[in-house]
Amino acid sequence: MTNTFTISDEQRDYSRYDLAGNPFPYSPVPAEDPELYCGQQHVSRVISSTVSSVLATGKSKHLVVTGKYGNGKSHTLKYTRSLLRERDDVIVGYVAQPGEGFVDIYHEFVYDLGFERLQTIAYEFLADVARDETNSYPEDATAMKALIDGGDVLLSEIIPEAIRRLSDVTKFADFARALVHLVYEDTNLYAWQWLTAEGIRYEQRKEMEIHSALDDDTMGVRAFTALKNTLLELGYTAVFVFVDEFESIARLSPKDEQTTLNSIRHLMDQNADGLCMLFGCAPEVWQDVMSEYHAFSERIGQEVALRPLTAEHLTDLIADYLARERIDQPTGNTIHPFTEESLEVILQRAQGNIRQILAVCSRVLDSATEADEAEITTEIVQRSL
Repeated sequence: MTNTFTISDEQRDYSRYDLAGNPFPYSPVPAEDPELYCGQQHVSRVISSTVSSVLATGKSKHLVVTGKYGNGKSHTLKYTRSLLRERDDVIVGYVAQPGEGFVDIYHEFVYDLGFERLQTIAYEFLADVARDETNSYPEDATAMKALIDGGDVLLSEIIPEAIRRLSDVTKFADFARALVHLVYEDTNLYAWQWLTAEGIRYEQRKEMEIHSALDDDTMGVRAFTALKNTLLELGYTAVFVFVDEFESIARLSPKDEQTTLNSIRHLMDQNADGLCMLFGCAPEVWQDVMSEYHAFSERIGQEVALRPLTAEHLTDLIADYLARERIDQPTGNTIHPFTEESLEVILQRAQGNIRQILAVCSRVLDSATEADEAEITTEIVQRSL
């Protein structure tokens, strides 16, 4: 039997289209930190207004972004997150989906922050204490760690006072002990597991003098509030939580769904300052939430809907993607090698769905390259599909 497989790492040559490569994703899943956002202006305005309001006033505000599958909810949330991560005065966490309850949301949020970020927060708090309790004046977490590692500041000098202060700030002594234990080599892994709600044995909790288990929604709300209050105490402006695929709560039992929504509502009620939650949700599920769970939906300040792309938006989207790989920009034609007619066919085929449009454009561009076509016409699109 003849082997028909031909596997090669040789790149396709897109230079005839003034492109260094195929700018469209083969699998149109949003990047972790998207460099390009071609969203709709009404959505950009509402998100910008919500985020800016929280940054300017410090008062909590929340928003839900609705849209059909593939219309850009995840991309929108991740792009907003990437912009906020450029700031030093906020903490941002992304939750891919809400899981089985609020404790899962809390778990994913803390995991997105990561061990090193949370440990840095612990050192920042110790630096605050050291400036008051010792003759050292560490400017930041790095300086605090250096003083401890060098023996210039003994943990025994500052830990009792740190736990006392942090317990006052958080009203949660176990959280205070767990956060402080992130700086101890012997117990930092146990502390991390407790803080992420992974669960640890009684003996491990006892070693850190932690008495409670962080294992349900009520404790998750309490721990999240404690973390946010710690951050505000350290001078951060706000904590941003991005919860994607919120529609998955619809697969929970009615009791679990109500418990989850009530927990988020309690979190919002307990955090009038310094918290911003942005949800990505399918419109039909959000309609059900609004009709069945008024107490929760009333806490959300606004809803903004991503719509299917129009022909005008499509042209801008394709031009922006092509510009990323341009060698030389063709005069007056930002969508070359696509023709306007071919984009109309793609738009109709994908019914305005951004994810499908990007996947089709990627496939069609490769097909045209292999066939050595001068441009992408409607016939090429139809043949490729």
